[in-house]
Amino acid sequence: MTEFEIEAFLMVIKKGNISLAAESLHITQPALSRRISALEEELGYKLINRKKGIRNIELTSEGKSFIPIAKKWISVCVEAKGLSDIDYESVLNIASIGSISTYILPEVFINFMECYPDKRLSFHNYHSHESYEYVEKGLIDIAIISDDMYSKNVKTIPLFSEPMVFICGRMSHYEGDIDPKQLNIKNEIRLPWNPEFDLWHEYWFGNIPEYKIFLDQMSLLEEFLAVKDVWAIVPMSVAQKISQNSKIKILNITDPSEDRIIYYLKSNEKKNGLIDKFLDVLNKEINKIDNVKIYL
Repeated sequence: MTEFEIEAFLMVIKKGNISLAAESLHITQPALSRRISALEEELGYKLINRKKGIRNIELTSEGKSFIPIAKKWISVCVEAKGLSDIDYESVLNIASIGSISTYILPEVFINFMECYPDKRLSFHNYHSHESYEYVEKGLIDIAIISDDMYSKNVKTIPLFSEPMVFICGRMSHYEGDIDPKQLNIKNEIRLPWNPEFDLWHEYWFGNIPEYKIFLDQMSLLEEFLAVKDVWAIVPMSVAQKISQNSKIKILNITDPSEDRIIYYLKSNEKKNGLIDKFLDVLNKEINKIDNVKIYL
C-alpha cells in the first residue's frame, strides 16, 4: 500500500470518475486504474464497481468504509514527513480526566501559553486507566487522574485533595447542611468520581441505579441543574466553577465521602523541566479552590 495508491483512490472519490481523477493527478487513465487495482489486491477486496459505459464511479460497501481509513493514512504520511521540523522538546503532551479538563485546565492552559509562548501543548481527554498505558508508552508526558493504580514504570504522585459537596439549583428547597439519608435518590444527577465515592454512595443509597440522570460528560452538568429539585454531589473545584456561571447552592454534607484525591503521572524524565513549569502554573490555579490541600 503506497501513498500514490491511496492518493489515487481519494482523487477518484473527489472527482467522481476515473478520467477526471487521472487528469488531476497528471497521469494516464490506465496508470490510475493500475494503482487502484494494486490497492484492491493488497486489501483483498474491491473498492470500486467497474461497469462498462458508465463514467461515474460506484463504490462498493468496502470502498465506502475505506474512505476515512484512507484519509487517516494520508494524514499519518504528512505527519511522518514533518517529523524533522518539530521540536519535540518544546511540546508538552498532557492527558486528563474530564472533570479536571472541564473545570480547571482551561485557565491553566491559557496562563501557561502566556508565560511560555515558545512552548506547545498537545491535550487529550483520557480515563485514568488509559492514562497509565499512554504514559508508560511515552505518548503522554503528564496525565492527571483520579483513580490511582499500581505501575512499576509510571510514577503516581498526589497533586491535591478537595472535599465533596452538595449542589442544587438556587430555587431548590434544600438548605443548611445536607444529611444523606434525607435525600431522594430519584432526583440525583449521578456522576462517577472515583471508587471511594462509589463505595460511599452505595452505603447511603444502595446499588440499585435509581438516579434521575447519569452523566459522564462534565460539560452537561450545568444544564441539568436547572431541572427542579435535582441535585448532585461533586468536588469543590467543580462546584465553584459552576457557581461562576450558574445560580446554584453549594452546601456541606453532614457525613461526606472522603475528599477526592487527584494524582498526576509522569515517566518522561527528559521533560521534567517543562513538566515543572506546567505544574507551577497548575498549582496557582488549584490554590483558588476552597478547602483544597495541595501536595506539590
